[in-house]
Amino acid sequence: MPLGGPRAMRVRRTLPHRDLRMVGAWCFVDSYGPTDLGGGPGMQVPPHPHIGLQTVSWLLDGEILHQDSLGNARLVRPGQLNLMTAGGGIAHSEQTPAEHSPVLHGVQLWIAQPERDRNGPATSSSTPTCRCSPRTAAASP
Repeated sequence: MPLGGPRAMRVRRTLPHRDLRMVGAWCFVDSYGPTDLGGGPGMQVPPHPHIGLQTVSWLLDGEILHQDSLGNARLVRPGQLNLMTAGGGIAHSEQTPAEHSPVLHGVQLWIAQPERDRNGPATSSSTPTCRCSPRTAAASP
């Protein structure tokens, strides 16, 4: 499916599928790329709302500018995790910044929040770059 419109990036949705709707709290597992950004705009997902979900975004290559209704604007890079908890509601956008790497490749995991947290506060945060980036993890014995 296209991410951000018909001329945007393609996303592979591993979960759900016809035979499996969820695995525990995991309701979507998406991956995109590796995509050569030389011939297009990259990721251009306009502002849209979420409720009752948590998303974990992990980049293998490239950069994404995350902006949200809490006033956050952060550039997410490989080795960082971007965590967004929707709770009772949050709106956000994800876009390839004007200055970017030639390739974009990442994974996004979607978690259904438990009923007790579905109307809680929205939060958004990012981890600093961890010592174990996706590339070094793959190379470790």
